[in-house]
Amino acid sequence: MSETACRRSIDEFLAQRRFAMIGVSRNPRDFSRELYRAFRKRGYDVIPVRPDAVEIEGRTSVASVTEIQPPVEAALLMTAPSVTETVVPECAAAGIRRIWMYRATGAGAVSPKAVAYCAGKGIEVVPGECPLMFLNQTGWIHRAHGLIRRIKGRYPN
Repeated sequence: MSETACRRSIDEFLAQRRFAMIGVSRNPRDFSRELYRAFRKRGYDVIPVRPDAVEIEGRTSVASVTEIQPPVEAALLMTAPSVTETVVPECAAAGIRRIWMYRATGAGAVSPKAVAYCAGKGIEVVPGECPLMFLNQTGWIHRAHGLIRRIKGRYPN
């Protein structure tokens, strides 16, 4: 995916004001919870998806994206790549048209098999990146991360 296409996918995902966050941690100190709170603070309606949780940050958690009513059109995956491969077909079955596979370091949620599945189903995908680099008014560490990526020529334009 070209940097321009990736940035278009990022902008289109962030334009969705309601989406599922799959794999948000039950641990309030986990980074996924920080990301969840950052989106909520900016007015996003984030639906937590975690089979082993009843609620996250006071919101009812659902076990699968297929349970979300009314359905969402986007999902942010905070899962291991092997879980991503299981969740992406569920997203397709739920009518989700945009998927962001979170990554800061390492593989994150990105799975080449899941990316290929999305391409085959016409699902717009962001294969990596940390959303906090693209949200306005994030902390200095996320701005610094974005700056370093720009200097290295690896920041989506």
